[in-house]
Amino acid sequence: MATTTTRCAIIGGGPAGFTAAIYASRANLAPILIEGPQPGGQLTTTTDVENFPGYPDGVNGTQMMEDMRTQAKRFGADVRMGLITDIDFTRRPYALKLDNGDTIEAATVIIATGATARYLGLPDEEKFMGMGVSACATCDGFFYRKRRVAVVGGGDTACEEALYLSTLAEKVYMIVRKPFLRASKVMQKRLEDRENIEILYNCNTVSLYGGEVLEGAQIVEHAGTDQERRFDLPIDGFFLAIGHTPNTNLFKGKIDMDAEGYLKVNAPSTATSVEGVFAAGDVCDPIYQQAINAAASGCRAAMDAERFLLEA
Repeated sequence: MATTTTRCAIIGGGPAGFTAAIYASRANLAPILIEGPQPGGQLTTTTDVENFPGYPDGVNGTQMMEDMRTQAKRFGADVRMGLITDIDFTRRPYALKLDNGDTIEAATVIIATGATARYLGLPDEEKFMGMGVSACATCDGFFYRKRRVAVVGGGDTACEEALYLSTLAEKVYMIVRKPFLRASKVMQKRLEDRENIEILYNCNTVSLYGGEVLEGAQIVEHAGTDQERRFDLPIDGFFLAIGHTPNTNLFKGKIDMDAEGYLKVNAPSTATSVEGVFAAGDVCDPIYQQAINAAASGCRAAMDAERFLLEA
């Protein structure tokens, strides 16, 4: 068990974390970045990324994160595998306990632990991840031009995803488990105006099928009633729009959060309620949740940490 000191510890190895590491390294903060349970973040669950500047031909999500990791290490970032099991924010430098027993003492901390998309829990979701199953229409919708897709959910987010996909896909189904939409009336009206969107009420997805790629979903309508009906829905894309869960369990009771568990920041800065602790990326962003936005906030967090240390 060893104790290491740093001017800046970064928790999370997605676009926000690695961008923060690049900027913190160039500012001579000698950052230590702990990648966490999913190195590379959510982008490693997708195939090609085509909406991130600098990759005109697109890039594999895993490869893009490897590029960011390489760039951060080139400038001197200390990138480590591992999990943070506990953090003491009651005194500075802050003490971060790792699962291997080591401790990192940091003058500043940047939290970039991201958020996790909610899934239905079907075994086939993982099988077809990146091969038809997605939790981000903005990220992956482009690959389904002139094809048939389904969106799961009945809230505003699901409606937004369906509307976006309707501009690309031939047909968009919305799979809604209730007999109504939870979305706002304005959003519902927009759906009604799109001829290629069909809402399947009182429906649940029970499984997905296909060979190497997704070919369809098996649906049950009016489950558990005398009207129950099962049918196959041929589709090429299956988009989950039932929300995200911010990865903030480690910080409960230690940093201010909103009702959904997202870290609160003192906008326009990335400062949290704890002095010298900053947040970047999806962990504090319930709205945009895009790699480019996460990277930008990682830049801002590193600059905020540098200024904090200069003024301390």
